[in-house]
Amino acid sequence: MKKLSWAVALLLLWPSYSSSEEVYGSTNNAAQIGLNWVMTNILPQQAGLEVNGLVYQYTAVKDPETDMIVYVQNEYADGNGYVFRNADDWSGLPGNTINKSFVFPNLSATLWGPGSIEIDGEGSVVDPSVIYTYKYDTCFDPQSDPSCPGYEEPIEIPEIDIYDPLQDDLVLEQLEQKAQIDQEQEEEDRKRRQRENAVQDALETLLGDGNNPGLVDPVAEALALALTSKVLPTTYYSTIEGGEYLESLILDGGNIQDNRKARRSNLAQQLLHQQMVNAQYELNQQETK
Repeated sequence: MKKLSWAVALLLLWPSYSSSEEVYGSTNNAAQIGLNWVMTNILPQQAGLEVNGLVYQYTAVKDPETDMIVYVQNEYADGNGYVFRNADDWSGLPGNTINKSFVFPNLSATLWGPGSIEIDGEGSVVDPSVIYTYKYDTCFDPQSDPSCPGYEEPIEIPEIDIYDPLQDDLVLEQLEQKAQIDQEQEEEDRKRRQRENAVQDALETLLGDGNNPGLVDPVAEALALALTSKVLPTTYYSTIEGGEYLESLILDGGNIQDNRKARRSNLAQQLLHQQMVNAQYELNQQETK
């Protein structure tokens, strides 16, 4: 293991920095519990950490006549290829111990995904050791330490009591009153619509075929007459002076054409009559309250 120790020491000194804010280190053996490992369990979880070297050693056990290739590797963290992969071809060779070291240009720890030692062929690997060297700046985040360059004193945000109007008894009382008023207004609107529908039905019945007693509702007729008696002037009921007017019109083989102008006039009078009935009904309702 002396060769491995010297290799680790060499990597720790490469390159040389004098900044007191940079920390250098090495990991424990990543392969000490198996041929697969997770880098988040191996590297320190330090902001801004970078991997700058790797040293591995293992002993290959195999028959000299067999083929075997050993891969020491790390996938990219996103699974797209390998950030590091080295192959040792033992094909046609007897087993032996090997150690190698590599220097990286300060690769961010966020790039390093799962690591492993993979065997392709016949044989095995014993006593594996994989060690990573790294560095990080203790002031990578200036706010981590007041002594770091660029550190800014945090601004104290005063605690503000958040007013919840739904916890205010006065507001709740006002909301309850408004809800009650809205409910009363809704009930009043419903009664008003019922009154309007009743007047409309009475007017439609009254304006039915007067020659057919079955089409005239006596109650509706009485209601309509009672309403008109308070709305229309007394001159509306004045008797036309004179005697009996006998019909003397004789048509010569034709029919009387509908008078469209008279029909529009009748419709206008009907609408006016309905408005007067509605007004009288509302007046009576107010007087009874």
